Amino acid sequence: MSTDTTQVRDYLQGLQQRITGALTAVDGTEFLTDAWQKPEGEILQGNGITQILEGGPVFERAGVGFSHVRGPKLPPSATQHRPELSGAPFEAMGVSLVFHPRNPYVPTVHMNVRMLAATAADGQVVTWFGGGMDLTPYYAFEEDAVHFHRTCRDALAPFGDDKYPRFKQWCDEYFFLKHRNEQRGVGGVFFDDFSEFAFEQSFAMMRAVGDNLLAAYMPLVKKRMNTPYGERERNFQLYRRGRYVEFNLVWDRGTHFGLQSGGRTESILLSMPPLCSWSYQHAPEAGTPEAELTQKFITRRAWL
Repeated sequence: MSTDTTQVRDYLQGLQQRITGALTAVDGTEFLTDAWQKPEGEILQGNGITQILEGGPVFERAGVGFSHVRGPKLPPSATQHRPELSGAPFEAMGVSLVFHPRNPYVPTVHMNVRMLAATAADGQVVTWFGGGMDLTPYYAFEEDAVHFHRTCRDALAPFGDDKYPRFKQWCDEYFFLKHRNEQRGVGGVFFDDFSEFAFEQSFAMMRAVGDNLLAAYMPLVKKRMNTPYGERERNFQLYRRGRYVEFNLVWDRGTHFGLQSGGRTESILLSMPPLCSWSYQHAPEAGTPEAELTQKFITRRAWL
């Protein structure tokens, strides 16, 4: 492992600890820490730390996973934009998280930051970064979406005025359930296969995303976590969580990369909610807050 990738690994492990510490401070529940290593003889080699909080008063399930793996051959999900690296040996590391709150008025959040390095046929190491965060509310609060997007914009501002609008559009296009013709949430920012800057600047941009997750999300948690709710709101939350599961299993490149490359299934699926539901041809009653979310709020729009 080179000095460059060592500093990325150190940053990612520190980020994981900062984020889990902040959640424990709000929820009062400690994370279970599951350090794992791929057994010798498997195609994919590496290790990681999965941290999971389940059954807390604020977070019904919150997972934060760090992984660092190496393999002899990049899977198809990683080379669709770089066909010249098809079959190249690779090294990948990242932190991925999803927080599923108990209160339906608190949104779900997802964040991922990652680095991937591959060795081309001529021996040159090609490195690129990816990352982003996105918000999936169950009830429509305009000010929450604005705060989340403003934090994303400000985090990326040092890297060029074009980054937030580019990555916001990328996020809207990526977190889209094509089979439903429906956005997953109100978006945020997303970038992948990024190598436009030199290594240090690209790494700094990835850090800017990771470092601002708590600023973007935790104020929303603290504002909404004590809002009273009943069976109606809970049922709608479980129904909307079903969409989250559909996206992760059908469309998410990160999930596909992990499963195609022989990753650790239990850690790859830490994003899944503990409970969700499906209802045949469910349609919220017109004029209700539930109808407002799906018909007016979860749409591609300029939040700032």
